[in-house]
Amino acid sequence: MLVHRLSLPVGEKGTKSKPGGYRSQGEWFRKSRRLHILKARLAAVQEDIATGRVHVVRGGKQLANNRHNLAAAQLTETGWRERWEAARWFLSADGESGKRFGNETIRVSPDGEVSIKLPKPLQHLANSPRGRYVVTSRVMFQYRGEEWADRVAHNRAVAYEIHLDVLKGRWYLTASWKRPAVQTIPLQAARVGGLIGVDTNADHFAAYRLDKHGNPVGDPQRFWYDLTGSADHRDAQLRHALSQLLRWATRIGVRAIAVEDLDFSDGKTREKFGRKKRFRQLIHGIPTGKVKARLVNMAAEHGLALVAVDPAYTSKWGAEHWKTPLANKKRAMTRHDVAGIAIGRRALGHPVRRRTKPPRTHQSDGGGHRNVQAESGTRGREGLRRTRNGTSPPRAATGHAVTAENQRAQHRSGHAAEHEPWQQDSLPLSF
Repeated sequence: MLVHRLSLPVGEKGTKSKPGGYRSQGEWFRKSRRLHILKARLAAVQEDIATGRVHVVRGGKQLANNRHNLAAAQLTETGWRERWEAARWFLSADGESGKRFGNETIRVSPDGEVSIKLPKPLQHLANSPRGRYVVTSRVMFQYRGEEWADRVAHNRAVAYEIHLDVLKGRWYLTASWKRPAVQTIPLQAARVGGLIGVDTNADHFAAYRLDKHGNPVGDPQRFWYDLTGSADHRDAQLRHALSQLLRWATRIGVRAIAVEDLDFSDGKTREKFGRKKRFRQLIHGIPTGKVKARLVNMAAEHGLALVAVDPAYTSKWGAEHWKTPLANKKRAMTRHDVAGIAIGRRALGHPVRRRTKPPRTHQSDGGGHRNVQAESGTRGREGLRRTRNGTSPPRAATGHAVTAENQRAQHRSGHAAEHEPWQQDSLPLSF
């Protein structure tokens, strides 16, 4: 993008797809220097790749820098040395299917017994046959323990890692395995029974349930998370919010979740959004990449399908067509809530707007049905209609709203004139 904008004359206007040139000669000069710096950094990285040099600090770069700033890190040299050595003390072994309990080096039995296969120089320390060392303590997995036990019982691969937590003074064993490939289902099968439309935001997921006709059901749901703090805290917050969303979807009985196909990997830079700093910060705050990676795997574990839709104008059109009709004294609708409705309707194959325009010739159904979310056989589909801005229709002289339902048309299915019993009163004998 820098090369493209530098190649244009200063002050040239851009198009809808690409930005134009820089606004001043000074900005052009600063951007040209920035381009040279990036090229130099790219050359250094390419040289490291070619020579096989890897800049990795075992234990983390932050812990290495804390050694030079012990007072700021509130650490002593002894305390730092304990953390440094603990970060480098670990034992890990990849699993292998077909081996006993799924791992030959670090073996964990279903009852929690841990045994380690010692190398030949250390086999004199073994306390069990065949050069194995059995740990006295037993382990127990609180999270996904049933799934782990099923893999161990069938000798499927499980990878283990043993590490020391200095702050708690305890050793921990972590188990991991690869999930099977996500199975795809036909789109029509995912739409059966409706779905949930989810709008991804910088601090929460806004979800709304829709039936198969595209009608909103119930109240909107919001699942909050906080993406400040450490990386572990952010990841835990995101997993917690997604778990709440998936448990709610499982509880109400839907089979699919509709999300926007967002991708800001090439669209977060200042070169695209210019000086809109707050908007760039908002775009940076939306965890699109993490949501994609986690939601696909977590939804597969719950047996839910994902439907990715085009994100264009979901918030704008959702607010235009759904915010006012659904808002009331007890339910406040936001742009994010109605964006979830727009996403869900788009995933179901329905237009975002609530109903089509009436026929030009007359107000009957001769020119086609006016309500796009009701099927032709639905009773009461021609009830009270409101205008786009949410106001009521004009009133008749009797004080009742004029609707297709109370006009008592002779040839409309679902009306009293057709289905109620009719009986003529007896004629008077005299006047």
